[in-house]
Amino acid sequence: MSARSEPGGYDLVVRSRRAVLPDGPRPAAVCVRAGRIAAIEEYDAIGGHDLGEVTLLPGLVDTHVHVNEPGRTEWEGFASATRAALAGGVTTIVDMPLNSLPPTVTVDALAVKRAAATGQIHVDVGFWGGAVPGNAGDLPRLHAAGVFGFKAFLIDSGVPEFPPLDPAGLAEALEAVDALYVVHAEDPTEVADPPASRRYSDFLSSRPPAAERRAVGAVVDVARRTGGRVHILHLSAADALPLLAQARAAGVRVSAETCPHYLTLAADEVPDGATEFKCCPPIRGSGNRERLWAGLAAGLVDCVVSDHSPCTPALKCGDTGDFAAAWGGIASVQLGLPVVWTAARRRGHPLTDVVRWMATSPAALVGLRRKGRIAVGCDADLVAFDPEAPFTVDPAALHHRHPTTPYAGQVLTGVVRATWLRGVPVTPGGPPQGRLLDRSGE
Repeated sequence: MSARSEPGGYDLVVRSRRAVLPDGPRPAAVCVRAGRIAAIEEYDAIGGHDLGEVTLLPGLVDTHVHVNEPGRTEWEGFASATRAALAGGVTTIVDMPLNSLPPTVTVDALAVKRAAATGQIHVDVGFWGGAVPGNAGDLPRLHAAGVFGFKAFLIDSGVPEFPPLDPAGLAEALEAVDALYVVHAEDPTEVADPPASRRYSDFLSSRPPAAERRAVGAVVDVARRTGGRVHILHLSAADALPLLAQARAAGVRVSAETCPHYLTLAADEVPDGATEFKCCPPIRGSGNRERLWAGLAAGLVDCVVSDHSPCTPALKCGDTGDFAAAWGGIASVQLGLPVVWTAARRRGHPLTDVVRWMATSPAALVGLRRKGRIAVGCDADLVAFDPEAPFTVDPAALHHRHPTTPYAGQVLTGVVRATWLRGVPVTPGGPPQGRLLDRSGE
């Protein structure tokens, strides 16, 4: 498409009778100039690319993605992870500081990560830094270099080069620089070593809700004492929701996220040996799942993000089905939108809720003011989404490096029909058009 080829002198005009705007869905024409939304007109006021009844969404923002490159690129990589994101309507990701080698715990390591991503990303990509024992002095420099905040574990991370912090170490990190700290909150004193077993229940019992509840309490206490800003990652245990409510009422700067798998899967439905369902913290029972939905509806949970955490098939131990030995992580960045939408609509949630949880709120969490909304001045990251179209999940159709998924064979609703990144039409099979982002959004 040549510049200024659309009506009104715009680079692009996309019209939809169901555009999801900040003030609600309505017919609209979204007009783009120089990569940003320049105007939003009435649907019939101007010509352009007409979606008709297909819904127009802002591109999703996934702030919890493990790309693993460099160092463990055989698990995933920037090219494959961002192709999968693009196929799922995600136009911005923020990459976690592990499981790459080196982990992103110094400015030099961040430079290595950015160099690895350059030239092969299909969506816009930002980076988290890591807070680990002994690197508090590096955190101000990393923050100045543009990371969106810092990831910390209170429990073993699964890789030796990214050790956990205790509450005192977390407090030291929060006092090193005023930034956003995102925390894997499980208390190791409440976690047991699971026995070798093909039964999911044996693994589940080793990581009880008390592990999350106690760790969330510890994180909240550190934030209260330091005045720091914290975010609870991948909340699985609904038992922790009252702690979040109390902390917010007391003025503590705390937010939380959950993930598609915690909102849609249930422990009693996991077959023996199906290690593709293993993640940490674990998928819990159906009653817990419904309480998470209630927390999301009440605003106690702010975001829904993927925690895309892939590995090689061998590390999933599919041959033995041993939950104790298998890597804990679910690769789902491509499927998050239809997974969440399918479950949300059954519970009476409109698509505007899904957009808030998966686009607007994650963008706000990390300060990306031009992402996650269809509004004048925002980047023209747009997704044509058919919310009524069903499809069956075929692992062979996924763009992740390895086609391992707990959603195989599920019938979901909602298909991405087209995507624009800053006003440019993009497809997973096309050339990489993504940009590297820092906290400025540039």
